[in-house]
Amino acid sequence: MAELLGLRDKLKERALGAPALAAFCLADNRLNLDVYLDGCRRFLQLFEGRRGEVLQVEFLRLSSNDRLLGTTLDILPHLKHLKSLVIKGGHARDEFGSCQHGSLTSLPADMGNLRCLTHLDLTFNSLSTLPSCILHLSSLRVLLVSHNRLVVLPEDFGCLSKLTFFSAMKNQLKDLPRSIGDLAVLQDLDLSENALEFIPEEVGNLHNCTELDLSGNCLSSIPDSLANLKCLRRLHLHSNLLVTVPASLARLPNLSRLDLQNNCLRAVPPEIQTLPFVRLRGNPLGETEPSPQSAFPVCPGTPRPLPILHYIHSCIFPGSFTVTSEGCKVILACGIHFYFPPGAASDPLQIYFRTLAPDPQCVKLQHHDVLLSRVLELQPHGAKFQQEVQISMPYASPQTLHQREVVVRTFSGQSWSDLRTRVEQKRKSKHVAHCSVLHFSWFLVVSRLVQNECKVPIEGTLLFSSVDPNIKVTFPPGVTEQTRTVKMQVCALSKTNFGKLYSVLDAEEKASAASNISRLLLSLGINLDQSRLHLLHGDLQGQTWDDITSQVVLEFTHLYAVFEVTHFSWYWLWYTTKTYIGGIAKKVYERLRMYQVNFIALQRKKDPEQVLLQCVPKHKVDPVLKKLQDRYRGPEPSDMVEMFEGEQFFAAFEGGISIVMDRPDCVDGRLSFTFYSHLKNMKEIYVTSSVDRKDQAVKGQVSFYRGAVPESIPEEASRRRRGPDSLWLVTLPIKLPRLKPRWGENPGALNGFSFPPLNLGNAETGYLTQANLLSIARRMGADWQTIGLNLGLTYQQIERDLDKQILDMLFSWAQQNSEDPDCVSKLITAMKESGRQDIADEVETIIELGRQKYRESIRRVGLEQDSSTEDSAIAMV
Repeated sequence: MAELLGLRDKLKERALGAPALAAFCLADNRLNLDVYLDGCRRFLQLFEGRRGEVLQVEFLRLSSNDRLLGTTLDILPHLKHLKSLVIKGGHARDEFGSCQHGSLTSLPADMGNLRCLTHLDLTFNSLSTLPSCILHLSSLRVLLVSHNRLVVLPEDFGCLSKLTFFSAMKNQLKDLPRSIGDLAVLQDLDLSENALEFIPEEVGNLHNCTELDLSGNCLSSIPDSLANLKCLRRLHLHSNLLVTVPASLARLPNLSRLDLQNNCLRAVPPEIQTLPFVRLRGNPLGETEPSPQSAFPVCPGTPRPLPILHYIHSCIFPGSFTVTSEGCKVILACGIHFYFPPGAASDPLQIYFRTLAPDPQCVKLQHHDVLLSRVLELQPHGAKFQQEVQISMPYASPQTLHQREVVVRTFSGQSWSDLRTRVEQKRKSKHVAHCSVLHFSWFLVVSRLVQNECKVPIEGTLLFSSVDPNIKVTFPPGVTEQTRTVKMQVCALSKTNFGKLYSVLDAEEKASAASNISRLLLSLGINLDQSRLHLLHGDLQGQTWDDITSQVVLEFTHLYAVFEVTHFSWYWLWYTTKTYIGGIAKKVYERLRMYQVNFIALQRKKDPEQVLLQCVPKHKVDPVLKKLQDRYRGPEPSDMVEMFEGEQFFAAFEGGISIVMDRPDCVDGRLSFTFYSHLKNMKEIYVTSSVDRKDQAVKGQVSFYRGAVPESIPEEASRRRRGPDSLWLVTLPIKLPRLKPRWGENPGALNGFSFPPLNLGNAETGYLTQANLLSIARRMGADWQTIGLNLGLTYQQIERDLDKQILDMLFSWAQQNSEDPDCVSKLITAMKESGRQDIADEVETIIELGRQKYRESIRRVGLEQDSSTEDSAIAMV
């Protein structure tokens, strides 16, 4: 993705020229350079060529993953008009898709002279201490330092007297300065997912605080002074080690949400327990013994029951929990279980978890492996435990476990290895893989060929295949000078494996199981004609199969063909009349690793702009369509095509239909997929159209194309995928219906969205146009639900299936309030209450520019009443 963005920028730079392209980024008083790989270089170009305009910039966004960040930081103190500064990391990703922290570790001391700066965002960086210059920003109202490495806050942190929003989530804070209680106007304080063990009583002096988030820490108690926060609406205390909570919290007059899930509360004051908005799930309330519903048995001799943390986080998104020396059991909502025995962690340890979509460039599957789960990442990587931690991972049920086995595979940072795994089938459709580890990294579940292994001593030994006991290996005495571990896998074949290729074989022709081991005794079970017997040798990747019959000495019995070899690889015994069978064997082996699939493209009945794309193995198509038919409609599934496990493919919308290009899985305008036979291979997206749909429907299509071929694919199969024509797979029709009027007005178009023309406010006070709202909506991100609540929308309006979520929420509110003369003020207030001071400042700037244009138009037509007063006002803008 980064390479494609870089190519895009280079092409644009070639067309416009570097100076022109840098100037293109400067819009009014805003500079958004964090979306460019070389944003700092563009900033330096602008500063050199258009210094006067750059010095007037009020809103600036930069990426801290930029190599020229240090040079750029030296210039920032000169931007005296700067109101909002964002220097964020997270724009670059590692091999597993994790956001990489930026390189920012400090700020220039003279940045404390930015008297106009009200909003500072330094998230996803490498700050270990808070830069001292921040304490001199006298106008600062919003400070975000989330996802850094802060261990402590400065003792005089409370000198930021105008601070209304502070977020330090996902750091390593262990305590707080007592001066934090001096932040008299602070409204929102987020200290979640740190290592806090103690909260000072002075927090009770934050009398204007409306939301306090202390979740994901190591708190065993909270101060009674929290009952002084009379303005508090939401208090988040979940995922701590709380054993008690003060009953006085129930008397907070404005409290509407109290999160106490996943603590160690065995009793709660009645005043708290009866609150309608309190959440207590995941606490051992009333328990004196461990819950019988546990993922693992309690170890004999355990002195006291282990706390059970039932996490309600979705496993697709990151989460965390704390482990102490007492041990605990953790149950995630996705079904993953952990058992930390007492003493596994000597000190309290914060564990971070998330699941990732498997990337074929990182997840290297071996021959005939089938992926059965997403990748589970546990941090901190390499954290060593004193005792083994047990992990249980649910996985997709394979078609058959016959002649295959399920294992948990882990990544050490350099290579993957298989863990000793115990498999449990709890219900018909629920399978769980259990393993034990001493350190955390990445984990996934795969189905592989059954692997038999033994240690070969100097005296020799005998190794049998559990798949076919007739296949065995004899290691004679002296075969090795030291004891070695030998592994054997057997890939069993059946007539169905040959498919259409079976017709080219004679009626008497047979193929044995393929095996990758030394001296073999392969079962024959047929009337032997030695002239038809061929022994094939395959390389490790199965690219070639050579007939080595004449190179070895074959001995025959009534049951076995016996031969000797001196090195390990794949061996395959064929009984055929064909002379040259290497090509046939190659095709059969290739087909063993192929899956016949169909593609489906369905549109939601209630919202045709919502499209579901899926690649489904042939035998699953009918059940999948049956589940979807009530909510979706669309064309029949595509014709059958063949794909390999882990093969990449793309979906491209054509014929006037497009998707949002800034999706992380969108590469060069195409949606990226990776085929795994037992995962869903499904994505649901919104599509738009550049074609005017007011008068007619848009008939387009979605085409699927092959992408990168897995490294282990046979060369012949890879060659068939080369060239532009061979990349195309199938095409399915997509139809976007003619737009219907909404809210009783004529429909308009805004980037493909069916919203009517809209202006908020009036000419005299200033307008917010559709384009302004679209820009604001795209910046809301994860805060859109909070903003919706502060705009006065109900939970039902927000939680229902909105057409475009953020956009629809914002425009729905705008339509309902377009006649309200105070609507713009309400929007600004909602942004401030939601902690988005940066957006509020931008709206105020837009409104002020609108007022200026209105005054100028009044002056041009000679209707100005007091020109001196107006000129003075305009000059101050």
